[in-house]
Amino acid sequence: MCRDDGVRVWAEEGPFQTRWRPLCTVSARHSHPKFEQTYPWGVPKTFPFPQGLLDAQVALHETRAAYEKYAKTLPWSAEPMPGWEGDKQLHSNYISSKPDSPGYTEEQATEVRRFQDELRRLSAEVMTHPYWSTLSGDVVAARMALKHAHEPAEA
Repeated sequence: MCRDDGVRVWAEEGPFQTRWRPLCTVSARHSHPKFEQTYPWGVPKTFPFPQGLLDAQVALHETRAAYEKYAKTLPWSAEPMPGWEGDKQLHSNYISSKPDSPGYTEEQATEVRRFQDELRRLSAEVMTHPYWSTLSGDVVAARMALKHAHEPAEA
């Protein structure tokens, strides 16, 4: 949670304490505040990722975004299903409902399978990259840093 009072949030992990500072920035892609990791001695944690690993991670992000955009255009059910209407919710006037679903066409099902196969391939490429075996410690921090390596640095 983003705090406006400037209080630093501390988390104890491993043999030393890690300090987490809320940046309080919410971009159009993220609905949650970003947090920047700093260390007591002031050295930011950076990793020398090989270009092939960076390219695979960017391709994974782009493919996932394209898949999510495509999925929003699909019917709510892959198989033909009748629509339904739920009951009124307690303390609300909202009544959930879904229209009839024609199911996916053969072309839509093929495109979904293609996206899923590509996402699996790219995920495996990132997860099994030889770079990970060269790290002696803090592999989790390196993987988290890789997920944000393509983002522009904030001033």
